[in-house]
Amino acid sequence: MRRHLAVAVDCYLSLLAAGLLTRPHAGTSEAGQALPLLLAFALVLSFANQVLLTMAVRASAGKLLMGVRVVEMPGVGRPGPGRLVRRWLLGLCWVGMRPWRRLRALSAAARNGGVLRGGEGGQGGPGGEDGDPHGDLAGLRQVRHADLLAYRAALAERAA
Repeated sequence: MRRHLAVAVDCYLSLLAAGLLTRPHAGTSEAGQALPLLLAFALVLSFANQVLLTMAVRASAGKLLMGVRVVEMPGVGRPGPGRLVRRWLLGLCWVGMRPWRRLRALSAAARNGGVLRGGEGGQGGPGGEDGDPHGDLAGLRQVRHADLLAYRAALAERAA
């Protein structure tokens, strides 16, 4: 639930900031250029939030508010920039393809006598093929910050 709220907050913040940046152009003769400008600002702000901020503090703005951190498995390390860019791009595609996958699954269910098989229809999150609900498309994992701190403390105690 925290992950989904974090995504919603990230989306809202990016669109809000982009809207505030393009607001001066909405009432002028350049109003026709406001939508492309809005989309460009939203993509740049989304990239800064999802890649640059996550590289710096292991979380986007929404994840910081929800107490979630992004880590690379199995070493629970800081994700690299390549993986974060891949995650951002795949996330943009996943959001756009979600309705298509649902429609495709419903049409397959209609052909199969109205039965949706497990995992069809984009019902779960964008987890890995093993069904990991906390994983994402780029192989990174999202964990609660408190759990990450407890894990590090346990490792330090074990090493001592």
